[in-house]
Amino acid sequence: MHIEIWSLGKENDPFINDGIAYYLKKIKPYNSVDLVIIQPSKKFATTDIERTKQHEEELILKKLQPNHYLILLDEKGKQLNSIQWSQQFQQLMNQGTKTLVLLIGGAYGVSDTIRKQAKQTWSLSSLVFPHQLVRLIIAEQIYRAFSILNNSPYHHS
Repeated sequence: MHIEIWSLGKENDPFINDGIAYYLKKIKPYNSVDLVIIQPSKKFATTDIERTKQHEEELILKKLQPNHYLILLDEKGKQLNSIQWSQQFQQLMNQGTKTLVLLIGGAYGVSDTIRKQAKQTWSLSSLVFPHQLVRLIIAEQIYRAFSILNNSPYHHS
């Protein structure tokens, strides 16, 4: 199963890139993971929240393929612990999922259309984090999940 982390917004600051690269390198022996940053066009920059979400929806739907299993990351989603993340990954692999997409929505969330496209909605926390930090946290959690599945000593229960 290939994993893609999709995130709307600007490119990462160098220290975030370094952290993500660190975890993606550690994940490589277990699984393939890519970070895909979806940058909305500046010509669509607006204070109109619904228009912004609509533009972001169009960008997401252009990338979303029928073989993608979309999980939306949203503060109102289901909170899973690290063991549950690993169990979810194992279950998706067992089901033959080709590409798992973990979507970090825009600053205003995602449209109802995208929300309905998601097969699951997960929350990292009831706290709100900046997108760049969420990218790093997700990279670490993916590494943690695969280390759990492979009995690596990284995770301590």
